[in-house]
Formats: sequence, C-alpha cells, structure tokens
Amino acid sequence: MLGSVIPSSRFLVRRTLAPIDWSRARVIVEYGPGLGTCTAQILQKMRSDARLVVFETHPDFVSHLRETYSDSRLEVIHDSAEEVEAVLTDRGFDGADYVLSGIPFSLMPGEVRDRILERTRSVLNTDGAMLVYQFSPRIGSHLKRVFDEVDWSFEPLNVLPATVFHCQVTP
Repeated sequence: MLGSVIPSSRFLVRRTLAPIDWSRARVIVEYGPGLGTCTAQILQKMRSDARLVVFETHPDFVSHLRETYSDSRLEVIHDSAEEVEAVLTDRGFDGADYVLSGIPFSLMPGEVRDRILERTRSVLNTDGAMLVYQFSPRIGSHLKRVFDEVDWSFEPLNVLPATVFHCQVTP
C-alpha cells in the first residue's frame, strides 16, 4: 500500500522533522519509509549513538533501503508497524523518542489503523511524539482519540499538498 507515487518534497520532509530535538533523540522509528526520502534526512541529523528503526512492508522498498543505506544506526524491518512494540522490545529498547509515519492511514482497515496508533502511543517515551504526514486531514480525529495533544500544519509545497500532525502524550 503506497501513500504516494512521488517522493516527499524537501519542504514536507523539513516540516515533518522540525519538532525533533536531535540532541535528545536516541530511538527514532519510521513507518513506511518507501525510497527513504525522510530516512536519509534523519540519518544525516541524528546523533552518532542514536538508532533508527524503519518498518516497511513492500519487499522492493526493503531491498532498496538495505542496499542504499549502509549505516549501522539503521535497522530495516520487513514487517507491519503493528509490530512496533514487539520489535522494540526484542531489540532491548525501552521505547521510542519519535515515531514518524507517512503510511496511508485513510486507505487501511480501521482496526489496523487503530492498532498501529495505540501501539505507537504505548512505545513513546515521556516527551516523545508521533509525527504524521498525510494527504488527507481525515486522520486527525483518530489521532485526537489516541493522543493527548495533536497540533497540525499544512505543507502546500508537495505533490500532493500534505497535512502534518504533531502528536504527544502528556505525562
């Protein structure tokens, strides 16, 4: 399931990643990296001791990511974002500081979407955030049911224009 056939623009990537405090981010998770447009920027900005765990279900994209990014801080998981809790636990992580997602929530069954959002909330560390970009703002109501604080902005300089959500859980 693809959210877009065109990679995200640098404007969308910049807006989506803007809330990240790179000085404290130790574990970052990305759902649906596709060709790795955001992945490349995350790897460039993150700390040398941080880890990036990406979940991709499309086998061609998994191969591309593994071949393109030979960074020891990156782990490409060929599985659904529904498995985020188990994968982070298996790797000895207590949680994630940030979860970035561009997966097309509006195109998936509601129960899958809800499981991903609930499991994402459960893995976020204190002061962590889920950063979501979508081509439809409809996910906003679902995010508000799961997260305590949901802010949003709009990025017109992308094909298609996108809504970016910043979701947090209050301690």
